[in-house]
Amino acid sequence: MSSHHIVRDDQEPALIIANGAECSSELLGQLLEWSPLVIVLDSAIERVFSLGIKVDVLLGDFDRGFDPEYYREKQYPLEIVHTPDQEKTDLEKAFDFLIDKGHKAVNVVWATGKRADHTFANITNIVRYRHQLKIVILDDHSKIFLLPKHFQKWYTKDSIISLIPIGHVTGIHSENLFYPLRNDTLTIGFRTGNSNHAAQDGLVTINHDEGDLILIESLD
Repeated sequence: MSSHHIVRDDQEPALIIANGAECSSELLGQLLEWSPLVIVLDSAIERVFSLGIKVDVLLGDFDRGFDPEYYREKQYPLEIVHTPDQEKTDLEKAFDFLIDKGHKAVNVVWATGKRADHTFANITNIVRYRHQLKIVILDDHSKIFLLPKHFQKWYTKDSIISLIPIGHVTGIHSENLFYPLRNDTLTIGFRTGNSNHAAQDGLVTINHDEGDLILIESLD
């Protein structure tokens, strides 16, 4: 695995490597190439170092006898950030760290799979950062992000697009979706917008009035 920092532009998204299922080396390599900063959660550091990845920040609560200084000796320079707050997950604390440093966007990998509870929390928790950080969660099968009130993007015909409400979302309108939404309401646990798709090559438009709406692009 090649190191990152081929491009160091603070306008590019940072990269967080969490501790879920690993993605392909191809996807990880693409993200590393454009990431100005790479943060690894403490529970994943051994797996990350085994891939030969250059890490900027090691972050976590360092419990269970974890010795962060051991990793500073293995790779220098390495910033070590101790975040003992048990009221937040390590991923949330990594988001807080980026916000404090002035970053505006981040890609997250290894945040899905393995543990269903962790996957669910990682996806739904991005809504609390809606005004502070643009967060995209990626794996080999999906790209996941929170929609702004007005969203427009070009897709090829039949691209799979799922709309998942976090809570209750009202006033949803779409253009160029096979199953159109016309002032619709989606509610988690009752009605969601799973497995919709682009009707034709071209722009897909999705607007909503109130609530938090997550879009999942499925790559299968």
